[in-house]
Amino acid sequence: MKKQLNVVGAVIARDGLILCAQRGPGGALPGMWEFPGGKIEAGETPRDALAREITEELECEVEVGELITTTSHEYDFGIVVLTTFYCELLSGTPVLTEHAEVRWLDPADLSSLEWAPADIPAVKLIQKAASA
Repeated sequence: MKKQLNVVGAVIARDGLILCAQRGPGGALPGMWEFPGGKIEAGETPRDALAREITEELECEVEVGELITTTSHEYDFGIVVLTTFYCELLSGTPVLTEHAEVRWLDPADLSSLEWAPADIPAVKLIQKAASA
């Protein structure tokens, strides 16, 4: 039985653009793109975990908003259950502490990146919502 990892991702919007983060070379899925976030710790709600992770990873403060989706994807290292939320950037400019690069992209351009498989359903929902 593979280990299940419960993680959260932030879809941070600013001026109609979405923050995309490229995974660094040292961890799993190097070079792939994701919505920043991380593991939910024991006793944390997904929203609390996401606010903490963005502070730790990007040195920014966000307000966690509407739930986008929860998806599950099986990787060779385990099953990732990813819950994504829209977030508003309250303060700070993203700092690269774990990621190789960040980009602000129009929702229509999100599919130009190579996304981690668990993030793809959220990408599609964001693009659908933006084009509605």
